[in-house]
Amino acid sequence: MKNKLLMFLFVIIVGVLAACNNGTEEEQDESEELKMLEVEFNLPEKADVGETIELLAIVTYGDEKVTDADEVEFEYWEKGKEEDSTFIEGNNNGDGTYTAEVSFDKDGVYEIYAHTTAKSLHTMPKKSITVGTGESNAEAENQDDESEGHDHESHEHNHHADGFELHFVKPENVDTDTETELIVHLQMDGNPLEEANVRYEIWNDDLSDKHEWVNAEEVAPGEYTGTHQFTEAGTYNIQVHVENDDGLHEHKEYEVLVNG
Repeated sequence: MKNKLLMFLFVIIVGVLAACNNGTEEEQDESEELKMLEVEFNLPEKADVGETIELLAIVTYGDEKVTDADEVEFEYWEKGKEEDSTFIEGNNNGDGTYTAEVSFDKDGVYEIYAHTTAKSLHTMPKKSITVGTGESNAEAENQDDESEGHDHESHEHNHHADGFELHFVKPENVDTDTETELIVHLQMDGNPLEEANVRYEIWNDDLSDKHEWVNAEEVAPGEYTGTHQFTEAGTYNIQVHVENDDGLHEHKEYEVLVNG
């Protein structure tokens, strides 16, 4: 009888300890889940033509300053000409801040991403700056292009849903007969867009009327990758298609040069 009582008490104690341990693990998991990669992106609202300005990204993960980000890269372009963007690598100052300097040689409105990858997460806050008078022919040129193409459906989708951001990591030095990694980062309202259905549509009208499709896999929150092997040299169109269960349906087209 005494042995049975001891055994009963032992089972109860083990159960209580296990429950406490599970509770601790759940609290730790919840604490980890609450942490987010955040970037405070600072730059002036206006600048003069030729003036050197500083781009500043302050990177944090929860309450912790991130001093070892995998990548902080600034991308800028004149509004309406995103395909002609320029990248500048941020300088790691060792205190959670990353900086770069840039100047603009003509009037216009310029848009800038602060692409940041750290803690297996990616975020890309965007801001704009008015240089000089801010006047530019870019929007007028875009309107002319849209008018000329009004009679047929354009593959380019420039007007995204509110809060939606898409960044395709355009591959460089692509060769035939080698696997090329296709990467896109998605955000909604400043947060990684997770659990989306992402596909790459690939074609070259000069070589064939066939369109190939590559399904992307979400390898990190908001980051989707796939691979494709090009068999012939040429300039290919790659259109990124994004859908989710909330009714989102976005797409954007890029050109990629493949070497022989």
